[in-house]
Order: sequence, then structure tokens, then C-alpha cells
Amino acid sequence: MEPVVWRLSDYELKGLEQGSGPSLLLVHGSLCDYRFWSAQISALAERYRVLAVSLRHYFPERWDGMGEGFSTAQHVADLAELIERQGESVHVLGHSRGGNVALRLAAQRPELVRSLLLADPGGDFAPELFDAAGLLAPAGAGERNQFRMEALRLIGAGQVEAGLQLFIDTVSGPGIWQRSSARFRHMALDNAFTLVGQVDDRPESVTPALLAEIRCPTLLLGGERSPQPFPVVLQMLEYHLSGARCTILPGVSHGMNVQRPALFNRLVGEFLDAQ
Repeated sequence: MEPVVWRLSDYELKGLEQGSGPSLLLVHGSLCDYRFWSAQISALAERYRVLAVSLRHYFPERWDGMGEGFSTAQHVADLAELIERQGESVHVLGHSRGGNVALRLAAQRPELVRSLLLADPGGDFAPELFDAAGLLAPAGAGERNQFRMEALRLIGAGQVEAGLQLFIDTVSGPGIWQRSSARFRHMALDNAFTLVGQVDDRPESVTPALLAEIRCPTLLLGGERSPQPFPVVLQMLEYHLSGARCTILPGVSHGMNVQRPALFNRLVGEFLDAQ
């Protein structure tokens, strides 16, 4: 499929669009782009109009890490404008960092989001959210940013694959980079310099007040082998989001939609069909 272009006021988002029916927006995470959803698009497009978007400065843009425009706030604003231009609210599925962007979108612009699906959402959450749920809060933003900075240092020194391996293995589990497909590694290489923007991006933590604004039906998805902080974040969100349902996919890690696409697609489809 050829990428489509969605024109915003100051940028052109690119991605894939397929199917008809209620709209489902797919939001990728770190080092990824619309290609991350290749195992989902056709399957979900049988019943939904699927929009798989690349966030600002990700492939197919060849960003060198210079200039402005890479931030959580900008990505949320871009998606809000994209949805507004569709003329109707949409279902939103986000993975990892994209899950955090999707969560903030649903909280800040609840009228735009029909339902929210979060697969191992990342990002920073206020410690009191974990305290209220009786959970031990994960490491703070500064401590977790250290591995991103080291990965970026390696990339800047020309050791691009070593930097990407450090990032992926820290986020998804030891050995994941080496076991990843050539297609996934190529996608990460295409997006390597987005880590510049990610290291510099310091959004405010998600607070209880922000979570309280989420009113739509919510599905939480996790990998049985996903490393922390993803499991404890899912537990915390299940506690705070009224009516949220959490399902753990057996035998997989953070890249659950790639590792077990048939099961992932079935769980997403069943949830959407019930809305």
C-alpha cells in the first residue's frame, strides 16, 4: 500500500488507511512508525476504517534530530487535529510511548475518543497514583532517561546498532534486539534520531486529575514477559480507570502485537465490536 497524507495546519502526517466503518487510529511507540502495525492493519480493516499514522518527525520523514516539533504535547495536538479533520470521534489504540500519547489525548480531548486501547503504555506517572493503588512506584523519569541518553550517545558516536540494541533490550527485555526481524531492525534504524527528541522531551507526569478525565471504555493489554515498569503501570491504570479491563497475553514481551498478532488482533476486535 502507498502511504497517504493527512494535511494539518503546519505539518503533513503520513501513514496507511484501509477499510471502512468506525475509525480506529493506531499510534506507534518509540523508534517505530506506521509500519509497526503491519500485522494489524488488514485484519482490523475487515470491520473498521484503520488509520495507522507516523507521528511527527518519524519515518518517512528523515529527521536529523535538529529543530523543534518533537514532544508529547505536539504529538497529542497533531492527533487531535487529525481526528477533528475526520469529522467524528475515533477508537484509539496506542503502544508503549504511543500508549501514553493516546492516554493523554483521551484525557485532554475526551470528545474525540470513542474508546481507548493501551498496549503496555509507557511514560511518566505521578507517584501518588501508585501509592493509592498500593503499588510500588517505578523509577523516576530522570533515572529511566539514563539508558535513553546512553543509547543516544552510542548512536551519535556512530555505533547506531549498539545504541538501538541497548534501547530495545532495556525496554522489551534482554536479547529482544537480536531476535527481532530484519524488518523491525530496519524500521528502528530509520527512526534512530527520534531518540534526540525523546531524550529532550520532558512532559509533566500523568496525574490523578488527568486520569479522572478519561471516561471512555478502556482495554489494557500487556505481555506476560514485559519488563517493568509496564506491568505495574497496567495494574495502576486498571485500579484508577473505571471499568477498564486488563488482559495479559501469554508468552510474549513488549512487542506483543508482533509476537502474537492473531491473538492481539482478536482481543482488539472483540473489544471494539462490543462498543
